[in-house]
Amino acid sequence: MQDRYTGDIGDYIKYALLRALSPGLKLGVAWYLYPDENHNSDGKHIRYLDEPQRWRHLDPVLFDSLKQTVVTSRSVSAIEKAGVLDATFSSVLLDHGAHHHSVRGKLRDEWFANVQTELADCDIVFADPDNGLIDDGPHRRNTRKFGKQIPIGEAKALATGRTAVIYHHNSRFPGGHELEIDHWSRQLGPNTIAVRANAYSCRTFFIASPTPTIIERAREFANRWSNHRVSLYPSY
Repeated sequence: MQDRYTGDIGDYIKYALLRALSPGLKLGVAWYLYPDENHNSDGKHIRYLDEPQRWRHLDPVLFDSLKQTVVTSRSVSAIEKAGVLDATFSSVLLDHGAHHHSVRGKLRDEWFANVQTELADCDIVFADPDNGLIDDGPHRRNTRKFGKQIPIGEAKALATGRTAVIYHHNSRFPGGHELEIDHWSRQLGPNTIAVRANAYSCRTFFIASPTPTIIERAREFANRWSNHRVSLYPSY
C-alpha cells in the first residue's frame, strides 16, 4: 500500500469487503505501507466517486467517507481516523530498501515480528502489500523493493489459527489470471477462496483459512458487487 492510492477504486472494494467480512470479529490491518512513488499514474482511478448513482449504493457510508478523504488527505492515517474500519492497525513503514542489502532481510524479519505482535489477538487479518504475493526465495529479501510484496511464508503465518485476507495485484502469470489464482490458492492452503475484482485493473483478495460464516459473507459480497466485475473463486 502507498498513501497515494488512498480512496481509489481498489480502496473502495477492499474496505467494503473487509466491512462485509468482519462484523462480530476483531479485525486487524497490516498496511504493508511503502513509500510513495511517482514514476507512474497509479492511484488516479477515482472517477467512480463522480458516479454516485452507480457506486454509492454498494456501501454509502464508506463511499461518502472516501469521497471526503480524497478531497482532504489521501493517506492510510486518514482512513484510520475516519473510522470506516473498526480495526487494529499495524502502520510501520516498510522502507528497508534505503538500507544496505546485507541487513534488509533482518530488518524485514523484525518488522514482521512487530506486525504479528500488534495483531496477535485479531480474529481476521488483512494484509495490503503494494504488489501482492511472491515466493519465499531467500534472494528476494535483499532486494530494494521487497517491501512491495508479501512472501507466501508471511501470508501463511498471518492465517495461522485465524482467517487472513491477502491483497494481490494480478500479474502476467503464465496461463492467465485463473491459473495465477489457482497457484496462490494452493500455496495458501486447501480451503482458500478468492474474491476477484476487475474494475479498472485486476486484483484478487485471497481469503485463507475462512470459516463457514466468512465463506458465506464473501459469497454475499460477490453477489452484491457482481455488476461491478466482482466474483468469487471458486464459486459457491
